[in-house]
Formats: sequence, structure tokens, C-alpha cells
Amino acid sequence: MILAVASGKGGTGKTSISVNLAKVLGVPVQLLDCDVEEPNAHLFLRGSLIGEEEISISVPEIDAAACNACDECVDFCQFNALASFCSTPLVFPELCHGCGGCTLVCTRNAIREKDFRIGVVRTFVDENITLKSGCLDVGVSLASALVHSVKARLEEGITAILDAPPGTACPAVATLRGVDYVLLVTEPTPFGLHDLKLAVDTVRELRLPFGVVINRVGIGDERVHRYCAQEHIPVLLEIPDDRRIAEAYSRGQLIVEALPEYRAHFERLWQAITHEAGKGTTP
Repeated sequence: MILAVASGKGGTGKTSISVNLAKVLGVPVQLLDCDVEEPNAHLFLRGSLIGEEEISISVPEIDAAACNACDECVDFCQFNALASFCSTPLVFPELCHGCGGCTLVCTRNAIREKDFRIGVVRTFVDENITLKSGCLDVGVSLASALVHSVKARLEEGITAILDAPPGTACPAVATLRGVDYVLLVTEPTPFGLHDLKLAVDTVRELRLPFGVVINRVGIGDERVHRYCAQEHIPVLLEIPDDRRIAEAYSRGQLIVEALPEYRAHFERLWQAITHEAGKGTTP
């Protein structure tokens, strides 16, 4: 089972759901923090860092002596990583996606490739949880490329929970592709409903089965509940607006450890996820 925990907006409690769910499984589980621009799953685990891998992509390096400024590479690049002013093209590695197309269209073999670091993937271990956490370097915009690197470290046959980036942009879609089930976390507010609708449209476009967790129930109204009922979207868990949860979160504590009565809720959530995923249908 590969589960992605996602949300239409930030701040809904996506990471909190991910780490607490991983904690209650009681079996070896992979937790992948794919929110590479602001990873924070490691803050809630007591495990130790056991490894760090530098992640790079191949970017072009142009030999000015061999280049005739034909601009074929500039015209080919769809990401504006190459620019020319009637001279040897300039390379903007922060914009390059490492596709290698520019080297193929260069007829003078004036382009070779070099490594360009985009971030790291850190590995933490806490009892039954193995956390793979991607961290994008400052100033680099290639979040999706680092997400792919994090997902490439999935081990087959072991349950995996992917903490997706918030929103519905490319990094979130890169996280969702290929998973077995998506858990969308929202809150009962007008903003929560608006962004939930965007997330639902995205998941449906990807044809993935999904359900919803409504967090902080009590701070808003019933519009999210009515929307889910109208769209036949299963609500798998409702978490009340409990001040004790916020206090535990602020201390970096897991809900299921600080408030043991919530453990049963997360255990039932996992049972509901496996049941819904087994149906293989999309709401």
C-alpha cells in the first residue's frame, strides 16, 4: 500500500496526520516527506539521522570555442534555461530540468553536461518508521525533480506513506502519481472548502481513489460536510478543534503519544483507508 496524504492548502494538518498514522501501524513503514520546500516530518520523530544523499541533475555546459551561436539549443529549451544575445548562450542551471535535449540538437558537439546540486535526501529511523526527507536547496525551483528522487527510494513490499506538498501544483502532482490511495486533509472553513475542491479535481483527473479527513471540526461550518455528501466522497475521520492537540503539536509531540485516546481514531482511519482502497473505485 502506497498512501499519499495531501491537501489543497497548507496548514490543514497533513504532516500531523501522516506521522501519527505511521506511528500507530505497528509494522515497518516508510514515511516519505515529499514537501521538499519545507520538510518538517522529522520534527515529530525521535529517531536519529543515519544518512544524507546529495541529489543533482545534469545541466548543460557550453564550450564557447566550439559554439557558433546558432541558437538551436535556445529554441529547443522550453524552460528558458538557455538565453542568447548573438553570442554563446548563457545557462541558467536553476531553471534547467535536466532533459538533455540541448545536447542532442547541438550539431557541433559544443554542449556537455555537468552535475548541478538541487538538494538532499535525508534518512531517519525511529523504531518501525524509516523517514526519507527531501530538502530543496535555497534558490532552486526544481521541487518536482527532488520529489522524484525521494520517491525513487521507495522499497517494494513495505507500506509507504507520502506526505505531499500542499496545493495542486507540479510537486503535489509528482507526489500523487502512482500511489494506491490519496487522503485529502481539509478544515471546515470557506478557504478549506475552496482548496479541497481544487484538490478533488486534481485527484479525479489522475483517476486515483481518495477520501477526506476533516481537521479542527468546530471552527467553521458544515459546508465541507455537505460538499463531501453531495460528491459522494467518504469522510474517513473527523478531528475536533482540541486545544490539547495544538499544544502537543507546538512541542513537537505526536498526538497518539501525548493524547493516547486518539490512537484508536488513527487505527480506525487506517482500517477505513485499506477498506476504501480495496474497492478500487474513484468517488
